[in-house]
Amino acid sequence: MKRSPPAVDIDHQPGHYIRRLHQISVGIFLQELGEIGITPVQYAALQTVANHPGIDQRTLARTIALDASTTGGVVDRLEARGWLERRTAPEDRRARQLALTDAGVQLLGEAVPAMLGAQDLILGPLSERQRAQFMKLLRLLVDTNNEHSRAPSEAMK
Repeated sequence: MKRSPPAVDIDHQPGHYIRRLHQISVGIFLQELGEIGITPVQYAALQTVANHPGIDQRTLARTIALDASTTGGVVDRLEARGWLERRTAPEDRRARQLALTDAGVQLLGEAVPAMLGAQDLILGPLSERQRAQFMKLLRLLVDTNNEHSRAPSEAMK
């Protein structure tokens, strides 16, 4: 006699809702920044380079929690679009530092207001107090479970 698998209501599973929220978040981001032509991962890379000029590609990958090969592709695309450039590190000619181009600085100037608007849309259903609590809990979940990621983040100090 064949047994049926246990019935599980996916609407009570946090992973299902996290996946859905990610879909919604990306959809809103692309809706708000579609004309700019940048993805959430590209934005994270550009903003991190802007915040840490001269960062190397390996540190960028660890900071934004991407594997090295994915980060390489992201950097290649940003460089091809003229928003980012690789420079030889003065202290180690084998290392490449990343820097925004003037076009990259201009792009971020246009992207930041739209990105902040996207964040407001994502959190729109929440009150200010709920937003703060949600972000606190979200950070707790991500920080505590970081080691389980295929590409754990190593936040820059």
